[in-house]
Amino acid sequence: MTIAAYPKYESYRDSGEGWIEQVPTHWESRKLKQLFQEKKHRPNMDLNCGAISFGEVVEKDDDRIPLATKASYQEVLAGEFLVNPLNLNYDLKSLRIGLSNINVVVSAGYIVLQGKGEMDKRFFNYLLHRYDVAYMKLLGSGVRQTISFNHIANSLLVEPPLPEQRAIAAFLDGKCATIDEAVRIKEEQIRLLAERRQILIQQAVTRGLNPAAPMKDSGIDWIGQIPAHWGIHRFKYLFEQSRLPVRPGDEVVTSFRDGQVTLRSNRRLEGFTEAIIEGGYQGIRVGQLVLNSMDAFEGAIGVSDSDGKCTPEYVICDPIQDGLSQQYFAYLLREMALARYIQVICNAVRQRAVRIRFNNLAHRFVVVPPADEQKHIVEFVEATKKRIGDAITLKESQITALREYKTSLINAAVTGKIKVV
Repeated sequence: MTIAAYPKYESYRDSGEGWIEQVPTHWESRKLKQLFQEKKHRPNMDLNCGAISFGEVVEKDDDRIPLATKASYQEVLAGEFLVNPLNLNYDLKSLRIGLSNINVVVSAGYIVLQGKGEMDKRFFNYLLHRYDVAYMKLLGSGVRQTISFNHIANSLLVEPPLPEQRAIAAFLDGKCATIDEAVRIKEEQIRLLAERRQILIQQAVTRGLNPAAPMKDSGIDWIGQIPAHWGIHRFKYLFEQSRLPVRPGDEVVTSFRDGQVTLRSNRRLEGFTEAIIEGGYQGIRVGQLVLNSMDAFEGAIGVSDSDGKCTPEYVICDPIQDGLSQQYFAYLLREMALARYIQVICNAVRQRAVRIRFNNLAHRFVVVPPADEQKHIVEFVEATKKRIGDAITLKESQITALREYKTSLINAAVTGKIKVV
């Protein structure tokens, strides 16, 4: 049911507040301080530590909070509202106000609100979420943009009659639960699609495309059985390390964790490890096999689609035999990475300390399908990635639409744009 299809109230008036706009005539406009009071700081060492996370009050790991710090914390009990007024400009997405369902102690920098009179706190939880996003994040000033109760005390809110508060809260509880379940199902479908995609790619690059092909033991721990007619060779007999110079005007090429190797300007600056300075940069050319030595264990292995320069932390490889598809071996090495075999051959103490070098690969055995099979496997993998990727993109767009509808429905209900009673 679209929001436009819901009935409206008979008459409206100006709420006096821009983010609320028009409200039903019989609803009250009240200042926040008329509805809520700030709770006085009250320590309680018997309670677990807590915080607000995406609009919900949650427990934190007490063992990670020093006793001296916990002693400075304040109590927030079930039925009270918690507001995080700190660094409003730091995170513009997370909800910073929530109705607590648990008893915890939280940072003294938080604001704890108690309702003054009879109210449906579920309704005001929905309303304050809207207030948070539409208004509160605009308050405050300075580098850290932190506010106090006085900054929000005179903010205008709306107060429907109590029976309507209860009805709106019950309506939204039901609708939001239905939408959240639909989102959960689609997220699970995305997870299964991604899992299926990975299985199909792994099977293709390590077992080929003919399920009836006779098999043999590869002798490679992370691969196992392979088609009997495939070869097995040490990596150093297939590829050599490239050491090209940087040319004037070369732009920076980046190896991303999704396997793309492209000019940094072609993508947002996320999902890769960037060198702080460009000392020792090396040249890179279209078609070269590239391993990001710092992020290879996360799948940052691919074939460059651009000429340019890159950090010396990248291992760039050129084939030394005919009939070798760089794209096939990029997929094969990505599977090795996702099988966590890079950590094994690099003997890293910590995951983030992994640095794969050419010498780590040189003596390792890899499988070598015939050239025509390498080509067909790459075509199959590309088609599979596109087919399943398109399906995932569709699910993601449906999730986005559901979440936008949920937000719009909440906003419309708590400000009286639709009548649900």
